[in-house]
Amino acid sequence: MSDENSKLRSVTLDEPIQRGDTTIDKVQIRKPQSGELRGLSLVELGQLNVDALSKILPRITIPTLTPQEVSALDPADLLAMGGIVGRFLLQKWRLTDAPDQ
Repeated sequence: MSDENSKLRSVTLDEPIQRGDTTIDKVQIRKPQSGELRGLSLVELGQLNVDALSKILPRITIPTLTPQEVSALDPADLLAMGGIVGRFLLQKWRLTDAPDQ
């Protein structure tokens, strides 16, 4: 995985988001910078805490999801996004031991 690819991952949603006339069926998640983690617990993010994910995802999704859209996500889609966020928190050397998604 190239360095650029390791900073951006995509999730195809099981349950697309309807935003006006637009259907969002794929969301990209970019690796957060440290400043975007302000006010969040890394432990809670690593545990896929729903409240923590609800705060970080609007900061790092493309297109930018609103807090209301994150709250309405299908649980399977939230878990998929949370798994990506969790992998972003690992150091590169730890990823060699972790199974790829």
